[in-house]
Amino acid sequence: MAKIISFISRKGGTGKTTNAINLATTLHDMGHKICLIETDTNYTLNTLRQMELYKLDDKAQNLFEILGSEDNKIADELNKIKSSNKLDYIIVDSAGKTTDEGIKKLAMESSAIIVPTSLTQNDLLVTYQTVTDLTPAREINKNLKIIVLPNRIHSLTGSHTVYDALNNLDAHILQARVPQRTIFVNFSTIKAEKQYADVANKILNEIK
Repeated sequence: MAKIISFISRKGGTGKTTNAINLATTLHDMGHKICLIETDTNYTLNTLRQMELYKLDDKAQNLFEILGSEDNKIADELNKIKSSNKLDYIIVDSAGKTTDEGIKKLAMESSAIIVPTSLTQNDLLVTYQTVTDLTPAREINKNLKIIVLPNRIHSLTGSHTVYDALNNLDAHILQARVPQRTIFVNFSTIKAEKQYADVANKILNEIK
């Protein structure tokens, strides 16, 4: 049965889409069978995929599927996708303004929730609120893992600084960081960024 990894945050711009697609392309490159679902109705990843295929003249092969959904539909659709596809992982890129009910339902279906955050005060406040909002679902879904992913971290920032800033959160802090680099922001829906492999492997280790 596929494991569901959902990226959730109470606001946009924290790195959900960037990390969701980098994780998706990396897991696919490792040989895992995956699909990615985005619940932002702008469907930016689907549009980017079509643009990339156009530039390649539709010659890309063996691509993972990118599906579109909505906040109020995703939980029910996940059950159908899990039962009808032979997948290893389903990655969900949730909308920036997910409702309380949407968060709870998605968390109920997920194996892990990843909350990406930088160390700015605004992002830290949003991350604290997001983790708090996930508490009701975690009380019911006992196997749910809530993982905070340090994102857009400057290369000169020490590990102790990162974890001191995050250690008051009631969640697991991933022992990896996503650096503040253009290569991760200028992502592809087809080609994996090799430097993301360490982050991907540590995420997988957390949800075994």
